Amino acid sequence: MSAKRSRAEWSFYATLFASTFLFGSSFVAGKVLINAGVPAVLLAGFRLLAAAIAALPFVVAERPRSSPLWRLSGREVALVVLIGLLQTTGVMTLLFTSLRWMPASVAAIIMSTSPIWVALAGRLWLGDVMSSARYGGLVLGVVGVALAIGIRDRSINPDEAPMWLGPAVCLAAAFCWSAATIVAKRARLSLSPWALTFWQMLIGSLVIIAIAYTLGERWPERNSMTEWLWFAWLAVPGSTAAFGLWFIALSRGGAIRTSSFLFLAPLFATLLSIAVFGTIISMLQVAGGVLIAVALWLVNRGPDESNGSAD
Repeated sequence: MSAKRSRAEWSFYATLFASTFLFGSSFVAGKVLINAGVPAVLLAGFRLLAAAIAALPFVVAERPRSSPLWRLSGREVALVVLIGLLQTTGVMTLLFTSLRWMPASVAAIIMSTSPIWVALAGRLWLGDVMSSARYGGLVLGVVGVALAIGIRDRSINPDEAPMWLGPAVCLAAAFCWSAATIVAKRARLSLSPWALTFWQMLIGSLVIIAIAYTLGERWPERNSMTEWLWFAWLAVPGSTAAFGLWFIALSRGGAIRTSSFLFLAPLFATLLSIAVFGTIISMLQVAGGVLIAVALWLVNRGPDESNGSAD
């Protein structure tokens, strides 16, 4: 491997690790705020609206590479809107709603199944070819995440909602994430990653806020300084930076390869939950971390293949 390729690989991995860490932190921050009484859907909307505003300086700095949306072709505008509806409106509305009925750790487990759906969608509809080792790695990663997080959580109130409701809503969010990943990778948009981050979050957040107000949600009249700090983290590092780094990584690697690193987000969520909520790590969770490492190695053994060519 040449020195230039080695640096590119390290940059790719560093970007993915940073992105998945920030995504993992957003589960914890979101759960803290929902527990404090902030309405789930409205929280998702204002979080991403603030994140879009925070991304704007990066977009301006990239000019003229980051073209305004109105200068794009009709096809590209439609694709950006679709990605915003899937990755922002769909994912965040469903995910934050599911956090009303389930702990952040379980939501992180379910969201980590996205690489499975990306792989299956690529195989069924896009003609992608994957080795059995990679399929095994994806399945092994889900098992590892389940062990690392631990799905037994007594904070769920079975009388508040059916036990299946939270996981079902969160699984729908995972489907939306997978669909957005496929669309973003295959769209070949002329937008830079930061411009795509800005536009999809802005479009998606406005739709979410409209939905929240239609549902009768209102922001609490009073919030403590601690809650505002959690919101600031959720909006900027947990959203702007996380999405921006994610699209940068997606532009450099294949959809299947990049999505496989989502297995790390719930692992980071667990480590942060230990610090915030005092969760105790068991030997099963340690074993889960080992399985995740093996899964990532299997999935990243070689280049993605799409109809016989690299993705």
